[in-house]
This record gives sequence, structure tokens and C-alpha cells, in this order.
Amino acid sequence: MVEVKKVGIISCSGEECAGGGISRLAARHVLESARPGRTVTICLPLFLAGGEEERYFARTFPTITIDGCDKRCAMRATEKLSGQVTQALTVSELLDSESALAAPFSQRQLNGEREKQIAKVSAALTEAVDEIIGKPAAKDLLTPTTPPAGIRLL
Repeated sequence: MVEVKKVGIISCSGEECAGGGISRLAARHVLESARPGRTVTICLPLFLAGGEEERYFARTFPTITIDGCDKRCAMRATEKLSGQVTQALTVSELLDSESALAAPFSQRQLNGEREKQIAKVSAALTEAVDEIIGKPAAKDLLTPTTPPAGIRLL
């Protein structure tokens, strides 16, 4: 049996509600801080436009979709173009529909409440990664990069 060392994350690309932004920021947090080296992100717009490398990865490796709302566009597209996803998460289920469907925001508009929402979704996404490839030992985690002065990672 081949050991799986990477999990693909396809996040929502929706800009019409807060859930899309929350899903993208949570995916970035998992990729850069929570599970660096164990996850890759797959660009949904490129995936939809015919990106064969993205489609191949989703067809071959475990993939998690994280959608902003109940439309589940990322999950539906992935299943249509590459096959069954390993796990499908939805911000509206992890938080609530009201939070997910709130007005969109930019990173400049982050506040304490929004950061808590992103952290909760990030924790669920990290747990999903760990369910697929196992929780890493401390020695196996890569050290996250330190951002330049003036830039903060969630």
C-alpha cells in the first residue's frame, strides 16, 4: 500500500458571501501554518477551466473541499471533473448559515469575531487532513515561515 503524504484542499472561490472568504483563509492557514508540507491547495478556477494537473491530483490523491455555502460548488465541480472527494466541508455547517451568508469582507476588514470563525473552520479542516493521513508527530511538522514585518498570517 502506498503511503499518502499530501492531501489536496480545494476551497470555495465565491466572492458573494463571507463563507467564501472564510473558506479560503482557513485553507491558507492549514497550508501555511497548521499542516505545511502535508497539504496542497488546488486552484478552483484553474481546475474548472481545464487545468489537467489539478484534475489529475484530485483524481489521484485524497482531496478535501471546503465550500462557503450550501451550494457546494467546489465539491460538485470536483466530483464532476475528477471523481469522489475524500471529505467535503461547508462553512455554513461548521458555523451557521447566517455567518456564512453574511456580506463578503476583505482581509483588511478582519476583526476578532471573523478570526474566531476562520480558526474554527481551520481546526475542522486540519482535523479532516489528520483523519486522512494521520496526525503528525511534532518532529514531522515543518516550521511555518515567519511573515515579513507588517504582514500577519492567521
